[in-house]
Amino acid sequence: MVRLITLLIGILSWSVVLAQQPAPVLSTKSKKAIELYTVADNFRVRGEYDQAINLLNQALAKDPKFVEAYLRLGLTYFSMKQYQNALRQFEKGLALTDDINRQKAFWYSMGEPYLLTGEYEKAMKVLKSFIDNERTSKQRLDRANMLYKSAEFALESKANPNPYSRKLLSDSVNEFELQYFPVLTADQSQLIFTRRISDNPNDDENLVVSRKSSRGRWLRAESISKNINTPLNEGTCSISADGRKLILTTCTGRDGIGSCDLYESIKVGNDWSEPRNLGRNVNSSAWESQPSLSADGRTLYFVSDRKAGLGLRDIWVSTQDSKGEWTKAVNAGPQINSAYDEISPFIHANNRTLFFATNGRPGFGGYDIFYCDRDSSGWTTPKNLGQPINDNGEQFSLYITADGQKGYYSHEETLGSGHSRSKIYEVLIPPTNQVRFRSNYVKGVIRDKVSRSPLSARIELLNIKTDEVVSLVSSDSVTGEYLIILTQGDEYALYVTKAGYLFKSYNFNYSEITDFEPIAIDIDLEKVMAGSVAVLNNIFFDVDKYELKEKSSPELQKILRFLKENPRVKVEIGGHTDNSGSASYNRELSEKRARSVYDFMVQHGIDKARLFTKGYGPDRPVASNENDAGKQQNRRIEFRILH
Repeated sequence: MVRLITLLIGILSWSVVLAQQPAPVLSTKSKKAIELYTVADNFRVRGEYDQAINLLNQALAKDPKFVEAYLRLGLTYFSMKQYQNALRQFEKGLALTDDINRQKAFWYSMGEPYLLTGEYEKAMKVLKSFIDNERTSKQRLDRANMLYKSAEFALESKANPNPYSRKLLSDSVNEFELQYFPVLTADQSQLIFTRRISDNPNDDENLVVSRKSSRGRWLRAESISKNINTPLNEGTCSISADGRKLILTTCTGRDGIGSCDLYESIKVGNDWSEPRNLGRNVNSSAWESQPSLSADGRTLYFVSDRKAGLGLRDIWVSTQDSKGEWTKAVNAGPQINSAYDEISPFIHANNRTLFFATNGRPGFGGYDIFYCDRDSSGWTTPKNLGQPINDNGEQFSLYITADGQKGYYSHEETLGSGHSRSKIYEVLIPPTNQVRFRSNYVKGVIRDKVSRSPLSARIELLNIKTDEVVSLVSSDSVTGEYLIILTQGDEYALYVTKAGYLFKSYNFNYSEITDFEPIAIDIDLEKVMAGSVAVLNNIFFDVDKYELKEKSSPELQKILRFLKENPRVKVEIGGHTDNSGSASYNRELSEKRARSVYDFMVQHGIDKARLFTKGYGPDRPVASNENDAGKQQNRRIEFRILH
């Protein structure tokens, strides 16, 4: 798919260039040469390059000074990504003419292949000649200026390389002719990518997965699922952080809407569901591909060439509503999309940093990887990721791990006769170049406390400061497994809820944390019955105070909702402290704190007869008071079901 995309873009781009040029008076008088030249172009625009080259060479044999034949021959080699051959033909043709219009066609055509072969000074020279002399085509002039800025940028960056270190992944991953668009689960235990056994665009694409062994080695890639892969075409994909939602591209063989559509598959236990078309809110009669899911699988970025875009290919966005349906996709906007191509978006696990490839911004040549961050006012100006990830070749995709320390990408190289191959690399990202907000994760199993049976529960992560839902996932109904992402820069409340069970709450303060390890928490839910207890980890008071802090609001709303959904339940709100200070003072303080929660519930419509308070002070510790961590656990508000 990578090479096919590139070839199609090349054909379209150069067809536009030629269409904009007025029909010239040809430099040859040979009717046979003109005939061969004309027929050759019919083959060229259809991508039948060998026939086009043969006919153009025959035309040049009839007239070795046929300037336009050299231009068309160079363009044909360019479409085949044989840039040196293209430049040789351009240089021969340019040497034969002093006509300014013919020279401009060569200068313009030579700029990009010089850029793609790393000959930046030569690229700047020919592009400047074109820019200084072009008077008619604004579109070509804009493109030439952008390519000129790319050459300038590349020269400057070449003198100041970034300190990345990369390595080729083992043959257990790179065993195919082409492997590309790698993605990982957040725990970095699974690497999923698209593979094709040859560079023939008509060959079958399949999704494969390589799992990491206990020694940290990638095992041999195998088909992700018989429910997903068919003898036809399954390509670029994205997976949610927990590894349970997959969005993939299929171009033939399923109930498609356009030339390529996006489909969704859900993993339950060890089985992937039959892919389901995402529907007309996401897919159109055009081409959709290259999806990227947010960590919780509820926001989807993808690429489409639909007519409503800003360029040839644009990045679009859809979100999942409360019913699980995908909303009408919207264009990501001019801050990201240019008049050219934006492809292969990747939204980092932090949901704030977007990576994508484009040929519409100054870079090293061809497609480069860029990134931008989202703040309160929108997306920041995209920045080139730099070398060695970007170079004068084509870079199509990049995956950055949740912790920001590693990247995975495919690098394509052109072989002889226009053939290509691609391999997947791992790159170590130096601290100075890592994403601004790194992400961690919490994972484990959710079970019934008594039966120990796995439960499918709702796991909701709230930003305590803004009281906004940051992430929403569910645990696996077969295994009970869950995983949810935590990102630097905020304090979070995590809630686990299931109908018929008492909710659990947790607190994670990542507002200042700089060094962290993945967190494992197995969660046992208690059924709503007498004696069930929930610790309210997100009720906050100042030291020696009993007034509720504003950031307690999310937890208070959860309690309120639980009481309204269970109108017959009566509860005790119990206050607890550590053993610092006098026991009598602590009992009084803990009673007042419990009373503050009671007052909030009553003020919001809960019958007083259902609520009881008790200040236990230091009398019922749940951890040792010999250390700060234990004391912190002992300072708590508990929510106990009475009947």
